[in-house]
Amino acid sequence: MGNQSNKKERRDRFREKRGQDGVVLLPRKKLYRQRAHANPFSDHILEYPLSPEHMDWSSYYPAFVDEEASREESKPPRMKQDVEIVDIGCGFGGLLVGLAPVLQDKLILGLEIRTQVTQFVQERIWALRAQSSEKLYQNAACIRANTMKFLPNFFKKSQLSKIFICFPDPHFKAKKHKARIVSTTLNSEYAYALRPGGIVYTITDVEALHDWMVEHLNAHPSFERVSEEEEQGDECVKIMLNETEEGKKVERNKGQKFVALFRRMEDPPW
Repeated sequence: MGNQSNKKERRDRFREKRGQDGVVLLPRKKLYRQRAHANPFSDHILEYPLSPEHMDWSSYYPAFVDEEASREESKPPRMKQDVEIVDIGCGFGGLLVGLAPVLQDKLILGLEIRTQVTQFVQERIWALRAQSSEKLYQNAACIRANTMKFLPNFFKKSQLSKIFICFPDPHFKAKKHKARIVSTTLNSEYAYALRPGGIVYTITDVEALHDWMVEHLNAHPSFERVSEEEEQGDECVKIMLNETEEGKKVERNKGQKFVALFRRMEDPPW
């Protein structure tokens, strides 16, 4: 408890500092460290909307609030557009920061279950916004959420165009496989949230987990694997390979990265 308190005090002191010319400093990762993974089945204290219509995005994307839209008191402020791209288990936000300047017209969201890591990513984005003279990073945000339990609370049917699953917890033991973020049940939730033509991006340095994700997504009737040629031409794949913290660590250790993309197919006619 004392160590957490000391970290909080150091974070608070660091936030009060400014660089040259009063520039907002990026948060220091070492002040936000916690366990590498969290148990998704634990009773985390989380806030989540009753439905996507109840979610207030205005504080996360203030530059995208529709100021001209009429406001209903019982509903959150209307946004100019919906969140379209999601990074599940975004870690320290490397992918968000890499994608945001490239996809400036899309709202990108990181979902992270760990409290301090979520706080780091939020403050990283706020600092990058403050530093940017071109008003970049306004389209990126991060919230604390448990994807395995509450994904449909945030996103309506066919809302998303891209879902990223980067270096997820491999849960090596067979009895832990139920906690893997790609599974028969969860794939149906991804299919619900993704629009036809949308893409699920997966990457890992664990070949057995790669085979698991490929097997389960291949087996789902709503997904088909993207060709290797199309995969190699996707600019988001290049960012996914090179900008995530885990990806950089694998690169330093000269490890392998296994990538697979799956397209959401059109639903058959009733």
